[in-house]
This record gives sequence, structure tokens and C-alpha cells, in this order.
Amino acid sequence: MPKSQKISNDAYEAALSDIYVELVKWQYWIKQKGLRVMIVFEGRDAAGKGGTIKRLIEPLNPRGCHVVALPTPSDREKTQWYFQRYVPYFPAAGEIVVFDRSWYNRAGVEHVMDFCTDTEYREFLRSCPEFERMLVRSGIILLKYWFSVSDEEQERRFQKRATHATKHWKLSPMDLESRNRWVDFSKAKDEMFFYTDIPEAPWHVVDADVKKSARLNCLSHILASVPYENIIPAPVELPKRKKQGDYKRPDLSTQKFVPAKY
Repeated sequence: MPKSQKISNDAYEAALSDIYVELVKWQYWIKQKGLRVMIVFEGRDAAGKGGTIKRLIEPLNPRGCHVVALPTPSDREKTQWYFQRYVPYFPAAGEIVVFDRSWYNRAGVEHVMDFCTDTEYREFLRSCPEFERMLVRSGIILLKYWFSVSDEEQERRFQKRATHATKHWKLSPMDLESRNRWVDFSKAKDEMFFYTDIPEAPWHVVDADVKKSARLNCLSHILASVPYENIIPAPVELPKRKKQGDYKRPDLSTQKFVPAKY
């Protein structure tokens, strides 16, 4: 598959603007038809999942679109059925749920970093396909995206995170450890795909070496994966405002305004 090419800022902004309009149409359709859409974002550290999610949800109504990024499981959650902590966040009719990492933590970081036993890992690989088939049979539209980034590009982004003040928080101890275990994570990803790339819920790989292209390609694929029609309501002509009473508002000097520094 050919690699994505650099895209100019003007072309990127124009394409993104068009996609934003389509995403609004898409959400109207999902709500009107009572669809349940669940999108899973996985991939290498620093591959650009967060940036794509940000662009996905930006034009959408937050009442019908939720991002789920769960922290490390609590001691209680560790004793539950593995998939249990994710189920409460699943969509109801007309909703879109976006998982910024998901139950696939077990096949990736938990397995590579020995946070789970080999028995737990093998049980996940056995159970996950059946779990996802059950979700699809229930009517949930499940989309799974893997963001793939080269070793060289990931290192460049890590270096930028290490030196850029606003990006320090993105460089966690786990990121640093994954940097040293590129091959281990590659093996884990390949085995995960072998077991969980199923016809009912296939993996879609996003070439993420070029961030802007990755965002546009992924968002376009999402739109194409859930066929929709334009049912946005027609523009509303606002009536003239009713005449107000003679209420006299307090003087503005009684209010504390934020200083106009800019």
C-alpha cells in the first residue's frame, strides 16, 4: 500500500471543513435512525489517535457522542469479568461512543508489560472475538482502527514531546518503556490481529506517519462505514424579537470583568 504524502495546510483545512459538514449530517442520521455506533481507536504510542479523535468529535453534538478513556483499573475492577468495566459505556439508540484505547489493552500493554498472566491473555484472545460477535449481533455498529506509525516517526514524535513544554504530559513512563520494546509490541499486535481481525468486526489500519493525511483518511472511512443521508433540518427563519419591558439593568461598573489583555 502506498504511503500517505504530505498535504498542504490549505488543502487539509479545506478537506477537514468538508468532512465536518458530513459528520454533522452523519450524526443527525444516527440519532434519527436510533443507530448505536462504537468506534475503537488503538495503535502505537504517539501514532496520532488523540488528534484524530479530537477532530472527530469537534463538530458533533456532545450529548450524543462520548469519548471513553478509562484509567488503570481499580483493585475492585481487577476482580471483575475483564470486559465488565467497558460495558456501562456502550451506546444506547442514537449515540456514538469513541474508545480512546479499549479492552485491547490486555492484548497490548498488559501482555507486553506482564500486567496480566499468560492464562488471562490467552483467555482474552479466545473470548474477544466471541464478545465482539455478540455486540454486532445485538445491532451495535463496531468500527476498529489501528494507527500504524514507523519506528523512525514514533521516535521523532517522542523527541518532540520530550522538549516541548505543552507536550510533556504526553510522555508517560509507559511511553518510554514502549520505546524500548518496539519488537515486543510488534509481536503482540500481530498476534492480536491474528485472533481478533474477524469478518464481523475487522481491523482497519491507518497509515499514521503523516498526521493530517491519517486524520482525513480515518474520518472519511468512518463516514463511508455507516451509510447516511442528509436529514439536517432546513434553516429556520427567526421571528422578530418581542418588545421588551422597561426593565433597567444594573450599571456595568457593578460587574467584575475579565481583564482585556489581548
